[in-house]
Amino acid sequence: MDAIGQTVKDYILETFLPGEDPRELTDSTPLITSGILDSLATLELVGFLERQYGIELQAHEVDQSRLGTLDSIARLVRAKLETQA
Repeated sequence: MDAIGQTVKDYILETFLPGEDPRELTDSTPLITSGILDSLATLELVGFLERQYGIELQAHEVDQSRLGTLDSIARLVRAKLETQA
């Protein structure tokens, strides 16, 4: 897991899964379909990503394919950062 993935994992554990075993949240854990992220939590996560990384996510980028796992979130953030460089 890279630094982006670890930062997002830490945020999700602290905000949405307090007290849960960090080892249970892996790069491929389904965040939306498992119920970890509901619609409000997803919006909170988007706000966190935008603040943390200085990116802007468009509505079409906020879906299960891009926010469904820690791995897909890290890929999305890296892609957004690369297009800003």
